[in-house]
Order: sequence, then structure tokens, then C-alpha cells
Amino acid sequence: MNVVEMQKVLVADDDAINREVLGELLKPEYTVLLARNGAQTLERATRHLPDLILLDVMMPDMDGYEVLRRLRADPETANISVIFISGLDRPEDEANGLKMGASDYIVKPFNQTVVMARVALHLQVVRQRRMLERLANIDGLTELANRRRFDEMYALEWQRARRSGRPLSLALLDIDAFKQFNDRYGHPAGDRALRSVARVAGAAMRRPGDLAARYGGEELLLLMPETDVGDALRVAEAVRESVAALNIAHEASSVAPLLTVSIGGATLVAADGDEQPSDLFEAADAQLYRAKQAGRNQVWWRGVEAP
Repeated sequence: MNVVEMQKVLVADDDAINREVLGELLKPEYTVLLARNGAQTLERATRHLPDLILLDVMMPDMDGYEVLRRLRADPETANISVIFISGLDRPEDEANGLKMGASDYIVKPFNQTVVMARVALHLQVVRQRRMLERLANIDGLTELANRRRFDEMYALEWQRARRSGRPLSLALLDIDAFKQFNDRYGHPAGDRALRSVARVAGAAMRRPGDLAARYGGEELLLLMPETDVGDALRVAEAVRESVAALNIAHEASSVAPLLTVSIGGATLVAADGDEQPSDLFEAADAQLYRAKQAGRNQVWWRGVEAP
């Protein structure tokens, strides 16, 4: 049975009674987070990435307008929906909040039924938007991330690795003799085999930052942030072994009577050097070429063959 994760709502209000009332109102249907001032709102928004923020305008340390401005300036929180809840009831106050990027504006004292209806409406929009974003980022055949999504995540993780000085690992996976497989068994069988390999690759990406993507044709990409050479090699080798363990017959292969993959990868620490994002990709591609030249069904990593 699939468990649907409850959407998260952050209630930000300096009035403890308002926080309590809104929190109790929302708890039966949503995961509720509470913040009592602007600084706490920004910290919890960044840490928890809620689906929606109910934001008081008048707070002593930092007003809601400034909080919203800072949320929109941070790429991590820029797209979080915000509903202002305010005692400022002039039309120009509401217009100002909406111009700044709020999704809605509710005047205090609020009606609980209206609050619940508007929260439900905006969270439905959030769900629909994320569904469309997901579809736009997914390869239709393998259900892995597509090239567009990979490019976005690769750029993000490259910059993160450069700031942190932590290693970034990338692997390219290619199904051995896949043209011969399609010629022998037909393209529908080839599609099924590719989906099976994709499931293995996707299952190996176990941490939130890891990403398996389809590069094109029968080639897949494995992006592993904060992963050193040893750990990346182990993941890649586990993928290679798991694909062989699928026992998909490939009698037309010159490598083995079963479907196999070749993997090339590289790990780079780019904190202080002049490396470019393309350098890691080119290094991984070079190792994939070496794995193929050495007989396929192998993992090579920056010139080192996996045990």
C-alpha cells in the first residue's frame, strides 16, 4: 500500500494564540510547523521546505514583507507558496502583499472555514504543479530523470561541491551490445531490458542527493554528491553485478550469454582548482571507453579498474 505523505504547512505568527488556533485547525490534515518570528520562519522554511507558509505581516523583528522578500531571493525557498494573514485590512495592503509574490491574503480576525478552504485550494495547486514538474523531468521509457533534469542537478551539485570542497562522483553506464540485443529479440524486448537496468540503477541511488538519469539511448548516468572514489566504485560495481543477476538472456552478445553493462566513472574535488563541470563528465566518459576497450562488463574509475 502506498502511503501518501502529508503536505507541510508552516504557520508563522508572533501571537501565540493565533499560532495555536491555526496549528490545531490544520493538524488533522497536514503536518504543521510553527514559527514565532521572522528569523525562525526563514530557518524552518529552509530546513523543512514546507509546501505552504501562513505568514503574519506584522512581526516585531522582521515583518512578513521582508520575510517574503528573503524567501523569494533564496533558490531553495523561492517557490514556496505564501498566504499572508494580517490585521491590515485596507485594499492597498492586500494589493501590496500580492504584488510582492504572495499567493493569497487573509484578513484577521480570520474565519476558520475560509482559512481551511484557501489552504486546501493552494495546496492542491502545489500538488498539481509538482506533478507537472515531475512529468517534465522524467524520461518516459525508464521513469528515471531525463537529460534536462540531470543537467539542472549536475549544475547545482557542481556548485555545491565547489563551495564545500567535498567530492563529486559521476558514472556513465552503457548496456553492452544493445544493438545486437534489439536485432535479436526486437525493440519491445529491448525496451523491457532497458527498464529493468534503469530500475537497478535507480535502486542504487539511495541518498536524497543521488540521481540516476537516462542520458540517451541505452546510456544512463549516476550522480553521487559527497561520494569518494571508494564508495562510488562500490556502488557502480554493485550496479554491474545486479544487472548481470537479472539473468536477461543475450545470446547475440560477444561479452556474455546474459545482458551486461559497462560503467566508467570519475570523482573530482573542485574546491580550489580550475576544473570545469565538463571535466568530470569527460573523465567519466573516458573511463567508460576504457571499460569497453578492456572487454566490457567492467567498471573503470579514473583509470582504476574496480575489483
